[in-house]
Amino acid sequence: VQLVESGGGLVQAGGFLRLSCAASARTFSSYSKGWFRQAPGKEREFVASISWNGGTTYYADAVKGRFTISRDNAKRTVYLQMFNLKPEDTAVYYCALDPGFRRAALFSMAYEYEHWGPGTQVTVSS
Repeated sequence: VQLVESGGGLVQAGGFLRLSCAASARTFSSYSKGWFRQAPGKEREFVASISWNGGTTYYADAVKGRFTISRDNAKRTVYLQMFNLKPEDTAVYYCALDPGFRRAALFSMAYEYEHWGPGTQVTVSS
């Protein structure tokens, strides 16, 4: 499975971006997905995750109420809508796959995920 992120860019504080994560494999629909981010000099941190069927989502406190994760299994794509962006949201954003087949639980630790994409840069100016 290969994952490729897109949609990053430069935006002013309070602005909006939508990130996409496209997968190469037909088995995409059977696995939960997660979004993580990494700012310069900081560790990679959890942002959001979504279950294999889209029925359950989980957010980091820092983005709850501002970001929305969703998926379109027919398009093998996961999305991250980011509203009211803040300078502290500046980071490289990565998507990854939870290798547990149709696993019910959602996880926030990076080691639970595999097949990381190359990332897309999000920069929020003040």
